[in-house]
Amino acid sequence: MLFTVVKKNTYQDSINLMLLTNRINTLEGVKQSQIMMATDANKDIYRNAGLLTAEAEAAAPGDMCIVVEADSEDIVDKVLEEVKAFLNDMSVKKEKQALTSVTTWDEALEQLPDANMALFSTPGEYTAPEIETALDKGLHVFSFSDNISLEDEIRLKKKAHDKGLLFMGPDCGTGIISGIPIAFTNVVKPGNIGIVGASGTGIQEVTAIIDRLGGGVIHAIGTGGREIGYMFGQYKRIRGLYEGVLTGKGLSYGGSLARTEATGYGLLYLTQELLKLNGIELAGKTVCVSGAGNVAIYAIEKAQQLGAKVVTASDSTGWVYDPDGIDVAALKEIKEVKRARLTEYKNYRPNAEYHEGRGVWSVKCDVALPCATQNELLIDDAKQLAANGCLAVCEGANMPTTMDATEYLQKNGVIFAPGKAANAGGVATSALEMSQNSERLSWTFEEVDEKLQGIMVNICHNMVNAAKKYGHEGNYVVGANAAGFEKVAEAMMAQGIC
Repeated sequence: MLFTVVKKNTYQDSINLMLLTNRINTLEGVKQSQIMMATDANKDIYRNAGLLTAEAEAAAPGDMCIVVEADSEDIVDKVLEEVKAFLNDMSVKKEKQALTSVTTWDEALEQLPDANMALFSTPGEYTAPEIETALDKGLHVFSFSDNISLEDEIRLKKKAHDKGLLFMGPDCGTGIISGIPIAFTNVVKPGNIGIVGASGTGIQEVTAIIDRLGGGVIHAIGTGGREIGYMFGQYKRIRGLYEGVLTGKGLSYGGSLARTEATGYGLLYLTQELLKLNGIELAGKTVCVSGAGNVAIYAIEKAQQLGAKVVTASDSTGWVYDPDGIDVAALKEIKEVKRARLTEYKNYRPNAEYHEGRGVWSVKCDVALPCATQNELLIDDAKQLAANGCLAVCEGANMPTTMDATEYLQKNGVIFAPGKAANAGGVATSALEMSQNSERLSWTFEEVDEKLQGIMVNICHNMVNAAKKYGHEGNYVVGANAAGFEKVAEAMMAQGIC
C-alpha cells in the first residue's frame, strides 16, 4: 500500500531530500519511498515510479511530499519521526558551520565582496525575481531551482546575455566553472575539456570517465531541459552542419518517429526472439505487465500485435486484471489523455478487476514483463511466478527485479532477460535518430520499427551466444554482461589502448 504525507510550504533542496529518501528506504517495513518537492517535473518522476498518489498529485510546488510503500500504516509514524530527526540534524549542522546568516543581497555582498556567482536552490515561484536581482548586481547565475516559467526564463536569459553574464539552469544540478565544482558535482582534475549538457547525471558520468582516463575538465555548463532545441538550432547555425549531436529532439527539427514506443516495442522484439531460441512461441501466451507509462503501454500494444494476451497493468495506486486482454485504446485514453488513475479502467471494461496496492505478479501468466520501476519484483513475487508456471521474465524497466528474485528465477528454470539488454530499444532508437540526421532523412515509422526489431534481435543473439561461449549457457545476465564487455574490450584493443 502507498501512504502519502504532504508537508505544506516546507522547502528542502533536492540533495537533502535524496539523502533523506535513502535513509527512509533503510527502515524496516519500508518497501520503497520517495521524498521530493511537489513540482510538475517531480510529479512526473513519481508517476514513472508508480508512486504518484492523489494526494501527491494535488500538492503544490512549494510542498514537500513523502510517499511510502509499506504493508502497514504503522510505518508512517516511524517515517515522520525519521524525517523530523533528519531535518533537525541538518539545522544543527548548519548552526555548527558558524556561517554568517544574512537576509538581503546587500548584506551578502558585504560579507563576500569578491563573489561573482549566485547559486539558487529555492522554490521556483520565488526564484525568478531573485535571479533578476542577482543579474542586476552583476552576478552570474546557477539555478538549481526549477518550476520557473518559460516567459521568465527567456526574459532573464536575455538580460544575462545583454550584461555578459552566465545563466545556468533552471533545473541545473551540475556544473564546473574554471575547475571548481558547483552543486551536485564530482571533483575531477582540471584540464582543457569543456562540456555542455542538460543531464546532470550524464555530465557527472562523462567528467568521471575523463578523470579516470587521465584528462581534465575546465568547464561543465549545465543547461535546462528547454534549451536542447535552442542548442541544436545554434549548432546548425554556427557550424553549418546538421548532425545528430543531440537526440530526443522534436519531430519538427530532426527527431525520430517511434521514439515514444521504442523501449516497449524493443522489449517485445527481444522477448519474442529469446523465447523462440528456447523453443517457445510468444503468440497465444498470457502476459503480465506492470506499469502504465510509455514502456508498459507500448509493451502491451506490441505484445498483443504479436499474438499474446496481456491481462494486467498497474500504477501507483493499484492494478487491473482484464481476463479478456488489456484494452490498449482505453489505457492510452486514461493515461495519455486524461492523466487519470487506473481506477477508471472499469468504466471502459466492466468485466475487469481493479485492486489496490501491489499484486500484478500474483496473476498466473506465461511471461512477466516488469515495466514500472526499480526493485518492483521481489523474492516473494519471484516465488509466486515460478510456482504459477511462468516461463520467462524480461525486464522493461531499469533493474526492476531484486538480486535475490533474479537468482531465484534463474535457479527455478525461468528464462530471465536483464534490462541492460531487454530495454535497450530507447537507446537504439536514439542511435537511429542520429543516423537519420547524418543522412538528411526522416524515416517512416515502419522503417524505424523494422530497424529497431533487427537491433533487438541482434542484441538477443549476442547475449545468448556470449553466455554459451563463457560457460554459462542459459544465464542471460552473464551473457548480457559478457557481450557488452567483449565489445568494449575489442574496440579498445583495436585502437591500441590496451
